[in-house]
Formats: sequence, structure tokens, C-alpha cells
Amino acid sequence: MPNLGGLLKKRRKDSSISKDSDHPHPSNNNPPSSSSPPTQTPDGEGASMQTQSHPTPPQPPQQSHQSNASSINDLVNAGAAGNAHNATPQAVTKERSTRGKYAQEDFTLQRTLGTGSFGRVHLVQSKHNHRFYAMKVLKKAQVVKMKQIEHTNDERRMLNRVRHPFLVTLWGTWQDSRNLYMVMDFVEGGELFSLLRKSQRFPNPVAKFYAAEVTLALDYLHQHQIIYRDLKPENLLLDRHGHLKITDFGFAKEVPDITWTLCGTPDYLAPEVVSSKGYNKSVDWWSLGILIFEMLCGFTPFWDSGSPVKIYENILRGKVKYPPYLHEDAVDLLSQLITSDLTKRLGNLHGGSEDVKNHVWFAEVTWDRLGRKDIDAPYIPPIRGGQGDASQYDKYPEETEHYGMEGEDSYGHLFPDF
Repeated sequence: MPNLGGLLKKRRKDSSISKDSDHPHPSNNNPPSSSSPPTQTPDGEGASMQTQSHPTPPQPPQQSHQSNASSINDLVNAGAAGNAHNATPQAVTKERSTRGKYAQEDFTLQRTLGTGSFGRVHLVQSKHNHRFYAMKVLKKAQVVKMKQIEHTNDERRMLNRVRHPFLVTLWGTWQDSRNLYMVMDFVEGGELFSLLRKSQRFPNPVAKFYAAEVTLALDYLHQHQIIYRDLKPENLLLDRHGHLKITDFGFAKEVPDITWTLCGTPDYLAPEVVSSKGYNKSVDWWSLGILIFEMLCGFTPFWDSGSPVKIYENILRGKVKYPPYLHEDAVDLLSQLITSDLTKRLGNLHGGSEDVKNHVWFAEVTWDRLGRKDIDAPYIPPIRGGQGDASQYDKYPEETEHYGMEGEDSYGHLFPDF
């Protein structure tokens, strides 16, 4: 069962819950502001709120290409993935302004969707429009203790700036004396990570579909000068129609040129991050290469017994072994994404994201149709309970703490925008 991508955090991978919906408050016509916690960092730099840890990734499978995708063929709907030829990217939307504040009294708690070191995520229903949302609750004392104040404020700021069909929407935030609250889309289908683990690895067209949607989202973020910095299957959620939403913006940052912060997930870190060099948006394209590799192979290229130190050594060594069952076009794309040479890494060249989109592996993708969600997804999550169906998420013991507590607040001034 999926975890809460982007909501709570304790694992190599994370994910969150969202769903496109209208504003949850009756009196506000504009979407309220939002925010969210950071994600897991390699050397404990930032432990963000996400759900329970997934088990250690399996050893690289040795099966042949033919035997590989048997389980996904049972899960995936026929006729999946992209169409023909490149088209113009989706237009950048205007920055949203958030107005109005919420309170616990505006929502009815339904159940816990995930837990983490900072708090938990709840399924809630608005008392005003009766729609369902994911409410992330972060314990301020824990955020401060884990030195995640800046990341938490950054996440709220980044989510407030973006609006895209493949990004989770943050609708509003507030705080009481103990907790920070963020109301986001409830994404019913759960994490892509869960589907990938069930399937072992994806057939070429399935991986291509998800990679193409991620490419459009990264292109949009980069046009806004935002580096995402935590791409992985745990942070990719499936909506009820099978399309992706990226969640967990705890490491997202506005970077016009370069930055030096060490953050991310070990398996997905670019070599320039590991070696503490200044880096730019190209780290997201490296991570896209790792994501595509993991979707096609079922494991990450530098994974080594789950040891971060060994993973870092392998990343700096930079030698990737491509299994023989990978299509030659996929290998060509991956070799140009998973390269330490920034003068050769696709996405970092003169053509920018267009170089990625124009690669032959994506040749049949019709980008404008994909951006409109006008292409059927390869897999439709088995959601049968209508709105508010949380069957794709694990069940957890419910929170006993009463939210909305008044009293002395030692940390409220550290989160002025909540």
C-alpha cells in the first residue's frame, strides 16, 4: 500500500496525497497559501515528514526482459502511453496569491493516511464544500529540533508559487500553539513506488508515460527558477485517472543560478551534489535519469546494499551497467542524463528541456496532449469507493492529541506565513 508522498517522511522514498479540487473554504474565492515539510536527506541534514519507510530495495533482478514485466501486464490497462511527436510545452501559469486562513473547525477528520517523525497526514473533509483533502500536521517542536524551519517555510513558499496539472496543490495553512497545518489535494491512487514494487519493473511504454509527465512538471518548475531536488517514485502520486502528481516540496528551492545545499535521497543525488560542488537545475535531469532507470530495471543504478557511503562512492565513480533488456533508445537517453559531464547532460545544454523532450525515446509522445491529460494512463488505480476512498493507503493508529490547542507558543514566530 502506498505511503504519503511528500507528507511525512522516514524512508528512502516518500510520497503524498492530492487531488484536483476546488477551494475548501466557502468565503474565499482565491486559493489560500500553503506549505509543507522537507524530505529525507542523505546525512541526516533534513528529516522531513513522510510516511513509514519502505523496505530496502531488492537486489537487482537477473531476469530476462521477457520474464520481467509479467506482473505489470496484469496491472496496466491496455493501450497505454504516449502519442506522436513533440509539441509545445504547457504554458506557465501565473503565480497564485493565497488569501484567508483556515482552522481545524473547518474540517472533519476522517482517518490517518500516514505518519512520520514530524507528525502525520490525515484525510479530512471540508465542512463547507464537502470535498476531501489531505491535511498534513507538523509538530513545531520536532521541526525546530530537526532544523527543518527553513525547508518547511520554503516548501510553503514554493507550493504557493506553482500551479500545474502534475504538481500537488496546496490550498491553505494555519498553526496553533503546537502544530503547523497544511491542506492539500487528496490524491486517491497512492504512490507510484507501490505500483513499481508490485510490478518489479515497468515495460518501456509505461515508464515512458510517467517519465514524460515528470518531464513536463520539471520543465514548468525550472521556468519558475525552482529546483525540485527530491525526485523519486515515493514522491510521485497517482490520481484516480492514473496521472501523476509530484508531491513533497520540502527540498524545492528557488535558484536562479547555483546553490550548494546537500539534500535529497542518496540513490538519486547527482555527483556534483555528493562532492559538495555548486549545482544548478541540471540535478533534476540527473534524477530523471535515475527515475527512468529504476522504472525500467526495478533498482537504481548506484544502489549498493543500502549503504549511503557506498552509493556515494558509486555515484562519484559514475559507471552505470545497463541491463541487456533495456531498449537501445532508453540506454542512449539514460547515458545523456546520468552523466557527470555537465556539458553533455541533457536538460543542461543550450536547448534546455527541449533536448530531453526531443530525444528519440520520447518520439511518440504528443507533449501538448499529455499536458492536457488527453492521453489515457497505462494504469488506473482500483478506486471503487467514490470521493474520499483511501483504500490505496495503509491504515495507522489514530492520533490521540487534540488539535487546535491554545497556550504558550515558543515557535510560532519562526513560521510567520502559516
